[in-house]
Amino acid sequence: MKVFGVDIGGSGIKGAPVDLERGDLAEERYKVLTPHPATPDAVADGVKEVVDHFGWSGPVGATFPGVVTGGTTRTAANVDKGWIGTDAAGLLTARLGGEAGSSPVTVLNDADAAGLAELRFGAGRGRTGTVIVLTLGTGIGSAVFTDGRLVPNSELGHLELHGHDAEKRASTKAKEDEDLSWQHWAHRVQRYLAHVEMLFSPELFVIGGGVSRKAEKFLPLIEGVSAEIVPAQLQNNAGIVGAAMAAYAARAGEPPAADGSPAAAAPQAGPADRAVRSAVDSPVGWPDAGR
Repeated sequence: MKVFGVDIGGSGIKGAPVDLERGDLAEERYKVLTPHPATPDAVADGVKEVVDHFGWSGPVGATFPGVVTGGTTRTAANVDKGWIGTDAAGLLTARLGGEAGSSPVTVLNDADAAGLAELRFGAGRGRTGTVIVLTLGTGIGSAVFTDGRLVPNSELGHLELHGHDAEKRASTKAKEDEDLSWQHWAHRVQRYLAHVEMLFSPELFVIGGGVSRKAEKFLPLIEGVSAEIVPAQLQNNAGIVGAAMAAYAARAGEPPAADGSPAAAAPQAGPADRAVRSAVDSPVGWPDAGR
């Protein structure tokens, strides 16, 4: 069972077909640089290049680095402001095959996608209580889960910390831009995690993004946080996998949760939003996880 996932980031657009039985990429991912300025049309061209590289025809899930409701992008912190109010799902669907084309697109927040993948297949699998997945990269993305249910679009990277947007101080980009040592940067991440812990009291932090590949360089330096802190298992592929999960759930028609209850959704939420909220559960027809 394969569905295509695309992860749109501030520096790159990457994607691949995803094997949803294993929760892993079915082929080596393909990546293009995010255009600058990252306007909707320019980014849509990048997404099309990634999808066309595989000759893919079928459902596509795509992440976006900002708030997404009903397939419409509401914020644009690290891409062009022209995304604000854009029907991203409609734009990408049209670019990949027309209004009734062969590649309908489901769009969701990038950190929410990574969180869905980590909760289903990765470091958060089987965990209850409050789990927060943080993606450290161009900014800081967040996905908040309570007993496996996603609270979408949390955007905790924009919490104010000592007079700054937290992501301006503790993202990977901040480390690179300021040429911070691992020790100095870990101290900033520690202060950020302590602030989030004070607000949400999670049992578990999962640290994702590309820097998760180097977790041994900074996680052991973080002290004074009560919650368990672990690196993401899917690392920088989590967004691609989570995007594919959301596309699968949308195609399946808003599947119920494992206990048979309907997906938790606000009254105004659209089909894509309801699918995303329920994707991490064990819905009817969801393929068994292979790990």
